Amino acid sequence: MSKITGMGAWRQIAFGAVASLVALGPIAGSAAAKTDLLVYTAVEADELKKFKREFEKDYPDISIKWVRDSTGIVTSKLLAELQNPKADIVWGLAATSLMLLADRGLFQPYAPKGLDKLDPKFRDPASPPMWVGQRAWIASVCYNTVEAAKKKLPIPTSWADLTKPVYKGSVVMPNPNSSGTGFLDVSSWLQLNGEKGGWAFMDGLHKNIAWYTHSGSKPCKQAAAGEIPIGISFAYRGAKSKNKGAPLEVIAPVEGVGWDMEAFAIVRNTKNLKAARALADWSVTRRANVIYNQEYAVVAMPGVAKPVKNFPVGIESKMIKNDFAWAAKNRMRILDEWRKRYDSKSLPKK
Repeated sequence: MSKITGMGAWRQIAFGAVASLVALGPIAGSAAAKTDLLVYTAVEADELKKFKREFEKDYPDISIKWVRDSTGIVTSKLLAELQNPKADIVWGLAATSLMLLADRGLFQPYAPKGLDKLDPKFRDPASPPMWVGQRAWIASVCYNTVEAAKKKLPIPTSWADLTKPVYKGSVVMPNPNSSGTGFLDVSSWLQLNGEKGGWAFMDGLHKNIAWYTHSGSKPCKQAAAGEIPIGISFAYRGAKSKNKGAPLEVIAPVEGVGWDMEAFAIVRNTKNLKAARALADWSVTRRANVIYNQEYAVVAMPGVAKPVKNFPVGIESKMIKNDFAWAAKNRMRILDEWRKRYDSKSLPKK
């Protein structure tokens, strides 16, 4: 074999490098073709990795990029971006927020494949729907048995119990302007008691509130950690904390509990419509509903849900008949009134 030296050697090396790049061309192009899907969500942060992993197993050409915050903050962000939306799809946000945003023209209608297999109450009644529900998150009370015993606080069984003087300074709940859990609480109390009675109840509760948080899960986390005896939160977070060994009782008050749906909707001007529809289609599958049920007791597809450890027994029967349309229509008015009355005890926003 002859020896190549000097410029000839450099030409051969250069030719080989070019040939290698040409050979790699289809692979590099394939990687570049992966679609980044920008998804705004209020789903709890500790679940998002799981949803991303499971969806991308089925759609490896799509990469979910989450933008996550509490319901009220995500809703405010979307309202601020109405004229120039950034998200491709909103996923796992309160249905009442999606209704409000749909009325302002943020979304485009889409009927995911398999929509007919869902409980009708878990979807916008329009055809095709603007939004579709995934699962219900449900109000509950997290009661720390150890801290309550130190203060000799009886276990509350009703919302009315929490207005009793014995609980003064021992209760926290979410600010409804920041938190979807806070808003479903306030909305449910107004629906259960009428507006006059609902605000009267909240006046009494406010006397016993130590502080209002800006997260729906935080009151239960604080109760679980022993920072406060009682946190008004939601059943998922209570059950999860109790499953990890926190000394909690997770209570569904006897009057009934507020709830909302985590739901999704496709943003009107998305440049990634095919990928957004793929996530919508995946989100109504049986596989997705089984994953929802790992943490939540009530999901959109009938026949899927199995009991979830340490959810309050019979909680589904205590879910109020929720007027979502009324809650969405009156959301801003309710939040303004709440802010005027009670915001002085809210924790500073970070």
